[in-house]
Amino acid sequence: MPTRDLISWNSLLSGYLKAGEIEIAREVFEKMPQRDLVSCNAMIDGYGKEMLSLGVRPDAPAVVSVLSAIADLGFLEEGKWVHNYIFTNKVHQSCSFIGSALINMYAKCGRIENAYHVFRSLCHRQNIGDWNSMISGLALHGLGREAIEIFQDMERVELEPDDITFLGLLSACNHGGLMDEGQFYFETMQVKYKIVPKIQHYGCIVDLFGRAGRLEEALGVIDEMPFEPDVLIWKAILSASMKHNNVVMGHTAGLRAIELAPQDSSCYVLLSNIYAKAGRWDDVSKVRSLMRKRRVRKIPGCSSILADGKVHEFLVGKAMDVGYNQSVLSMLEEIVCKLKSEGYEPDLNQVFIDIEGGEKESQLTLHSEKMALAFGLLNSHQGSPIHIVKNLRICCDCHRFMQLVSKIYNRRVIVRDQNRFHHFDKGFCSCRNHW
Repeated sequence: MPTRDLISWNSLLSGYLKAGEIEIAREVFEKMPQRDLVSCNAMIDGYGKEMLSLGVRPDAPAVVSVLSAIADLGFLEEGKWVHNYIFTNKVHQSCSFIGSALINMYAKCGRIENAYHVFRSLCHRQNIGDWNSMISGLALHGLGREAIEIFQDMERVELEPDDITFLGLLSACNHGGLMDEGQFYFETMQVKYKIVPKIQHYGCIVDLFGRAGRLEEALGVIDEMPFEPDVLIWKAILSASMKHNNVVMGHTAGLRAIELAPQDSSCYVLLSNIYAKAGRWDDVSKVRSLMRKRRVRKIPGCSSILADGKVHEFLVGKAMDVGYNQSVLSMLEEIVCKLKSEGYEPDLNQVFIDIEGGEKESQLTLHSEKMALAFGLLNSHQGSPIHIVKNLRICCDCHRFMQLVSKIYNRRVIVRDQNRFHHFDKGFCSCRNHW
């Protein structure tokens, strides 16, 4: 039997939902190897119709599934609606996992303060899943110090942490740039709590050293691991090598990553970008030729924003919704003009193709998150925050761009990229330029 693709999975899912088979649809949704906007929207719509049906009340597992879908999409208003449904129908009284699901949903929707409120008011004090969700949520927002405080509270109530607790804690230290604290808790999990680190824990430490530019120490951690490094660890070295301009180490890490995951386009792209940043265009051509030979396609940058109840998507290089093309491009031109008057200079090093400077600047301007931001400024009320979800890591130029826009236009901008949240306000970012 041929392998079922995403379109086939979505068709199967929609068929069960239309037939009213919500439980079977949920099983299909959970088995899907990957999900997109269509599949998540279908589940939300299906659950919504069921919830509104007379006398039909979804059970706790069903509510947890829909909260997971909402979290993946970042749909805050839908999440609030489900939260209200949970309390109105007292669903939370029958399942201890509801609290964890709500914390996760609010954290991934950019409302870490709501997640904290749920944690303090709803959660079962002895349910480790609630604590783990809160620590992981704080990590996602780069709030390392706050995550450590939650862990210390956990120790005070004498709740035994597990390997997931420390994975969230190490991730929080990583995203917060807390080098000493990360090393301390990596040792604590082993010495005090006798927890054997998994490869994910080692990955956090490797990434922590790599981000700080301590690449030799990162390689030392890899050498000391009791198992072979996986592709994620080599990609962490790849990213660090590009950030700190270490072509030799990037070359080695890139080849190892490609060997382990020959169909993962990001491995090729990271290696190609390292060569491009160093001006080694022949090597760039070799990597791209290898991608073509193996039929590996680069994932294009895509950003989405919710406005007037509708999700608007923008793809790098062009506005997805033709009706907004001209207005978005005109707004972008105005923004760039204002930012340049404040000292903004496009970071042309973020364009990894061999073209002239003027063309590079045009390429930078059409990054998907910039188009989504322009759309948000045009289609939201002054004073309201702009929420953007991006499928890839935000680049240095777009990061600087968002900082300046938050200052000049006096707007809060919240960007959820592939790795974490960035809260831009008054010219500053919550990540403190550590991401």
